[in-house]
Amino acid sequence: MKSEPALPSPGHRPSGRPGGSHPVVEVSGLVKRYGPKTAVDGLDLTVGAGTVTAVLGPNGAGKTTTIETCEGYRRPDAGTVRVLGLDPVADAARLKPRIGVMLQSGGVYSGARADEMLRHMAKLHAQPLDVPALIERLGLGSCGRTTYRRLSGGQQQRLALAMAVVGRPELVFLDEPTAGLDPQARRATWDLVRELRADGVSVVLTTHFMDEAEALADDVAIVDAGKVVAQGSPEQLCRGGAENTLRFTGRPGLDLGSLLKALPDGTAAAELTPGAYRITGTIDPQLLATVTTWCAQHGVMPDGISVERHTLEDVFLELTGKELRA
Repeated sequence: MKSEPALPSPGHRPSGRPGGSHPVVEVSGLVKRYGPKTAVDGLDLTVGAGTVTAVLGPNGAGKTTTIETCEGYRRPDAGTVRVLGLDPVADAARLKPRIGVMLQSGGVYSGARADEMLRHMAKLHAQPLDVPALIERLGLGSCGRTTYRRLSGGQQQRLALAMAVVGRPELVFLDEPTAGLDPQARRATWDLVRELRADGVSVVLTTHFMDEAEALADDVAIVDAGKVVAQGSPEQLCRGGAENTLRFTGRPGLDLGSLLKALPDGTAAAELTPGAYRITGTIDPQLLATVTTWCAQHGVMPDGISVERHTLEDVFLELTGKELRA
């Protein structure tokens, strides 16, 4: 899919809307059960205005149920949910014009053509985006007259995304927005999400792609067993959950006690195999400089120095386990 011009101010409303860092989503003690199964078990979640928040979790963790409750499609069994200060169920008529929703599946008439479905959605809003520009931007021009059921999976995803943003929402919920997309369409979706944020639109997305969360999210909430087990920026999560590692090789039998005296408290050093060394702790430029200076002072030529930092995927697996989920 070729690169297209930027959309005309996706989230702009001429009448204006309040900005700032106030929460646009506040979930407290949310519980949702399906018969004997508890899908969400006392979950707390906060989403700041004008941010992109990624909600991650294994299959069955409760993330989709949480998002659907925020959208007003499910009624909580306990706890409180406020979206833009409103109750998604009791205040649905006031809330729906202000939010955009992209579901994993459904929400589109299977026999409707792509362009007529998008134009229909646009007519439901007072100040929609320009439909032809949106169709062109998301690469849907060649399939505008194709019925939804005959679109490819990627085309269906892009149409669902267009329907979610065409009304210039203040807040958008995107459930697996790039699932099944090719690399070009995936990058175009990322660009659109960034444009929405730049215009002050708040975005909540679920994804199984850790690189997507790292690339887009200001805040990440990791959900497991119906609870948020960690929340913070990608940098905070990667820094706070596990140590970083510095590795180098040198002559065997270095005096690690002497090296540790030069390093900050909380740093550990080990010789894993003869001449192969590992240092764990908070690895920053100062620590790296200290190690190389110590080596120079002791006549050691360090070889193959490398810094290994935990990724969001590392943190996700540490918190949720590595076993497969059904």
